[in-house]
Amino acid sequence: MKLTIDQNIFEAFPSLRLGVVVAKGVDNVGENTELTSLLSAQCKSIRDEYDLEAVKEEPKINSWREAYRSFGAKPKKYSSSVESLYRMVLEGRNIRHISKLVDLYNLISLKHMVPVGGDDTDKVDGDIVLQFAQGDENFIRLNSSEIDHPKEGEVVYADDKEILCRRWNWRECDKSKMTEETKNVALVVEGLSPITKEDIQTIVDELAQLVTQFCGGEVSAHILDVNSDEVIIKESI
Repeated sequence: MKLTIDQNIFEAFPSLRLGVVVAKGVDNVGENTELTSLLSAQCKSIRDEYDLEAVKEEPKINSWREAYRSFGAKPKKYSSSVESLYRMVLEGRNIRHISKLVDLYNLISLKHMVPVGGDDTDKVDGDIVLQFAQGDENFIRLNSSEIDHPKEGEVVYADDKEILCRRWNWRECDKSKMTEETKNVALVVEGLSPITKEDIQTIVDELAQLVTQFCGGEVSAHILDVNSDEVIIKESI
């Protein structure tokens, strides 16, 4: 099983870099009080430093607004995952505990102001590709059973059967969500300019270290860009 970025994506977004943490044999059971405290402290720091209007003007947020506009998703209606997360924090809403892995990627997303997500790779069919949607693919959003379809030209993550995430990082699917039973994952840190390759390396190394600390397992970190567009996330049987 591979995670690949279609070269057409780089033609539209040449500054794109993905940090990928592949973790095998993790323990995702329960809630960790130290991790919860780290997440709470990060939320407090954001409330002390930002307001909703300031966040919209942040270059790291605005780069995703421009990316969404480029494939026809109006930022006022559709927000990137990182902007949505910041809005939740600044509106005083609690970031609900889902699992340790979700807590970890929310922490990293908030700390570094970048989108972070992931999939339970045992639930993925075939390879994962970041690509432009054709428009006829199936998508079942998180915690739903209703089949939807992307818009043609949307940036999506897809496996061999369906869409795993719509509008780049706007909505994840239900199929490959992480639960307490999850053992094997691919976590993705997404960077557009002004995020540099060095930034992504720092962030992905930190995420890998935190996964090791709080979830254990065999963990590796990788960087994908225009010159290195795929990574093996699970060996073929």
